[in-house]
Amino acid sequence: MRRLAKGGVRARNESAWLLPNDGSRTNYALRRDMAHYDENDEVDLVVVGCGAGGSVLAQRLARARWRVVVLEAGPFWDPDSDWVSDERGSHHLYWTEPRVIAGADPVPLGSNNSGRGVGGSMVHFAGYAPRFHPSDFSTYSLDEVGADWPIAYEDLRPYYEAIEAELPVAGEHWPWGDPHGYPHSPHPVGGNGEMFLRACQAMGIEARVGPVAIPNGRFGNRPHCIYRGFCLQGCKVNAKASPLITHVPDALAHGVEIRADSMVTRVEIGESGLATGVTYVTDGVEHRQRARVVAVAGYAIESPRLLLNSASSRFPDGLCNDHDLVGRYVMVQGAPQVAGRFAEEIRMYKAPPPEASSEQFYETDPSKPYRRGFSLQCVSPMPITFAEHVAAEGRWGDELRDKMRSYAHWATIGALCEFLPLADNRVTLAEETDVHGLPVARFSYSQCDNDRLLGASAKQLMCDALRAAGAEEVMAIDRYAHLVGGCRMGGDETTGVVDAQLRSFAVENLYITDGSVTPTQGSANPALTIMALAARAADYLSSANRAGADAEHGRASAGSGPTLLGRR
Repeated sequence: MRRLAKGGVRARNESAWLLPNDGSRTNYALRRDMAHYDENDEVDLVVVGCGAGGSVLAQRLARARWRVVVLEAGPFWDPDSDWVSDERGSHHLYWTEPRVIAGADPVPLGSNNSGRGVGGSMVHFAGYAPRFHPSDFSTYSLDEVGADWPIAYEDLRPYYEAIEAELPVAGEHWPWGDPHGYPHSPHPVGGNGEMFLRACQAMGIEARVGPVAIPNGRFGNRPHCIYRGFCLQGCKVNAKASPLITHVPDALAHGVEIRADSMVTRVEIGESGLATGVTYVTDGVEHRQRARVVAVAGYAIESPRLLLNSASSRFPDGLCNDHDLVGRYVMVQGAPQVAGRFAEEIRMYKAPPPEASSEQFYETDPSKPYRRGFSLQCVSPMPITFAEHVAAEGRWGDELRDKMRSYAHWATIGALCEFLPLADNRVTLAEETDVHGLPVARFSYSQCDNDRLLGASAKQLMCDALRAAGAEEVMAIDRYAHLVGGCRMGGDETTGVVDAQLRSFAVENLYITDGSVTPTQGSANPALTIMALAARAADYLSSANRAGADAEHGRASAGSGPTLLGRR
């Protein structure tokens, strides 16, 4: 293990040391003794959603002595009782409430791109934690596709480094994008990782082990990974990072109240044009929480849906939607997978799904007929998911049984393809309603020609790589992965819903701090970038508060709650 500045990490996030060290996995005292605020009391900040973005924002601002309430639609998970080492028994981790899908290439929603409960979709994410590349922030200037961000990679670099140390991330030195190391050395790889590396070597592809949000060794009171392979089912041993164990304990210790099973139905706007709080439902009863600042962190489908459902006389087409941008430019990463059968046993279930990856094809290659690129990664589907892979190729009956009997001999790799942001790929409100009587999200999605060419190229390369490694046969399928976009950042209100600090252009004390704000998606898993963006927004809010306090009182009064709402 590389030397880790424990004092530096603990100084800004005590979570790993607040977990129990007695064989259990939950600090029940922290939950029992968490702060409680009266609904009629105007707290400093109310956050909608306790996933990657919401948890980091709440934890950071609680440390700045803000009074924070987090409202989460799902439960407060208990790893001991709620998570099981079983694919079928883990579906409750997904957001499976009704949604309508449409478009030429409709995207299934639920198991691999949505989460519910404290920790959000990171509870069941694979654990990959790569950074975006510098080029991701200026794709239009560089490649004439996508959009340029109102910030640069350099603006996020210190936040990437901070979050990587807090998760922490393990991996070999990373040569792509902005070359950098990781706080923990790489994990050993299992059979699927070895086959991935063999396939890359056979094709002359540069590959590295990691980066994964799993400490290599103990970290605080978190145990070492035991390589059981059930990362996507919620890590029962608390080795894999998720906000439930990486930022929530510290948030609770610093005075955050988390109200689980609380579905926010509306952001309230006062006569002044500022947000005054939110309305939410718990156990069928409607409540309202007043707040001086509101942050929406419900992710790429539910955040646009909430804003659209918060229409008013001032915002007849949905909150912050004066320029018809809310819900537009939702992106889904293309995620084709290729499985290869080998004579020797692979046993791809005997390690975490993320083991090794390559970003050699991440940037635009002028010799290719498409712009932007893709990354290659290990994926290790469990038996049910592998059976779905087999069936997706139209293999049923005896052939399906044959493939499943040889499951231990298969290796599987996948790509993450940077499909482009398109205005008509969007979330709107459907006619159907949910249990609260609110219109559900309608997500319409269609690929463009660039997307199809890029995805086909990635899939062909993976087929060739597995054959070069000695695969006797291969199976290739198309699928989708992460969702981002829908409330994109922009330089002004005609190009974005929020500004560079994630503050909405339309309502000065309303922030959006999740993956819906990204103008492009890169070929990287988005969790680390979402957390870095939220940490940056928290720094802005803290510094704005200090500046406002100084201006108002003529003296320093850091950490006394928000006092500055004006845009700088």
